[in-house]
Amino acid sequence: MSRALPIFRGCSDYRVGWLRDDISAGLSIAAVGLPSAIAYPVIAGLPPQTGIYASIVAPIAYAIFGVSRRLVVGPDAGTMTVLAAAMASVAATLPAATPTDRIALASILALGVGLICFVASALRLGVLATFLSRPILVGFFAGISLSILVGQIGRMTGMKIESDGLVPPLLELVAKRDLIHWPTVALAAGMFGVLQAARALKSPIPGPVVVVVLAVVLSALFDFQSHGIAVVGDIPTSLPSFSLPLIAGLPLTSLVLGASAIFLVSFGSGAVTARSFGARTGEPVDANRELIGLGSAQVAAGLFGSFPISFSDSRTAINLSVGGRSQLAGLVSAAALIAVLLFLNDALRILPVAALAAILVSAALGLINVDELRQIWRISRVEFVFALITMWGAISFGVLNGVIVAIAGTLVYLLRNMMYPRDALLGRIPGRDGFYKLHRFPEAQAVPGLVIWVLQGSLLFFNTDHVRGRLAEIAGALPAGTRWFVIDAGAIAQMDSTAVAMLEEFGADLRARGVVLCLAELHAEARGLLERGGMIQHNGPSLVFEDLDDALQAFRATEIGMQPLNQSGQPGDGR
Repeated sequence: MSRALPIFRGCSDYRVGWLRDDISAGLSIAAVGLPSAIAYPVIAGLPPQTGIYASIVAPIAYAIFGVSRRLVVGPDAGTMTVLAAAMASVAATLPAATPTDRIALASILALGVGLICFVASALRLGVLATFLSRPILVGFFAGISLSILVGQIGRMTGMKIESDGLVPPLLELVAKRDLIHWPTVALAAGMFGVLQAARALKSPIPGPVVVVVLAVVLSALFDFQSHGIAVVGDIPTSLPSFSLPLIAGLPLTSLVLGASAIFLVSFGSGAVTARSFGARTGEPVDANRELIGLGSAQVAAGLFGSFPISFSDSRTAINLSVGGRSQLAGLVSAAALIAVLLFLNDALRILPVAALAAILVSAALGLINVDELRQIWRISRVEFVFALITMWGAISFGVLNGVIVAIAGTLVYLLRNMMYPRDALLGRIPGRDGFYKLHRFPEAQAVPGLVIWVLQGSLLFFNTDHVRGRLAEIAGALPAGTRWFVIDAGAIAQMDSTAVAMLEEFGADLRARGVVLCLAELHAEARGLLERGGMIQHNGPSLVFEDLDDALQAFRATEIGMQPLNQSGQPGDGR
């Protein structure tokens, strides 16, 4: 059982003394998670109970199938924003008269995300977790945070905003300014101020919890609903029940694209959470195994009337700060939310919508990581530009297309780095072993008659022209008396047939100059390509060396006549 279900393996060394810590952590997770569980579904136009259901069934599934003892899953603002865009994209392809069950659609997308997680785990594609780099994610979430902020205009002003996008809702707000419900604005502003004060004062009680309790108390005392302030309304007291979501006529292509976008953002950002907290606790993170846990949580959410979830920063942080020891903390949090659903329903019913909007605005502002953007600016201006491009994509083209922009930005960034690999000339430092880059070590000296050149990167079809130009530049400035040109291939991770042809052409150019081309530290795959291409046989197998020391020794042997050159300018077979 411990092999089949990670929860048994995680609890195999459980200690009774941990029980109190796990119960405290579970209750704290539930307290922190309840406000977001109610607020986040609003982003996708879903009722609040779907968030509570997700916060119940997803942690239970992850506790059973997830490998981490400390990570906690739940609703996430970024994932909800992508979900909202995916649902809108799918709904747009349906006939106008077709009624759409938004809960069923969200559940179907959750099942799709779970299936993608399982397939990715089976194919060992956990590396996808690192596909969206940190700068790309920072820019993307900064962009979608603005989408969340604009989406709360109606809830914070008490008026109905009918337009979509970034700028049109602002223009509509100005046009309908006479319809603003100022008591709603005052309540939203006050609750937002409470959130900021709790953060500034480092309140031991999380700000969203304070806001929910305070807003419910004020609503009960002053009957906000009778004064025109919208409240959450009736929330079903029933527990989440198993159901297979079905909607006839849904376009498969749109569903797959939408689920893929949600998966990429959910798992990509979640993996950042997993790695950061794993580094703090010393717990290793196996992305392929985490896919099983996350996929199980997604499927559970989809089968119990909810939506896609992700690893939660806030809930995991609370779990660690309180001292949670095992997956039992997630189970306790689920049990606490079940109790809230059954016994505190009347309190949730009168919770003002403006308070939830304030929580969402605060969460959205938290997605804009200004410190991280400054750090990226200091480290790499190029990566900062890509972060801005991704942010612009999410704002200008919508969240779903923003995911495509993020992927495209990542590919362009990777391709740019691979198209221009670093290279250097190597030499020796008198009295020291090894070889050193001439441009970094002023005391390093080139070996007379021998040029050693290293390429740090793959040699593939899209960068061979650049590398060939660099080699031509070096060959045109060879010192007089140069007899050997050695390529240190130890850092060439990949090579293809285009690179083989380029190297053979370069070798012919060197022979025309009376210089011999040699290769050192070839990987087995690269050597196989060169052998099948005929270059090694044509150039001479004896000119391929295990390392640079062997190449230097062979060169010096020819230099002192121990290994004379044959008529073709190559060493004899006496080596």
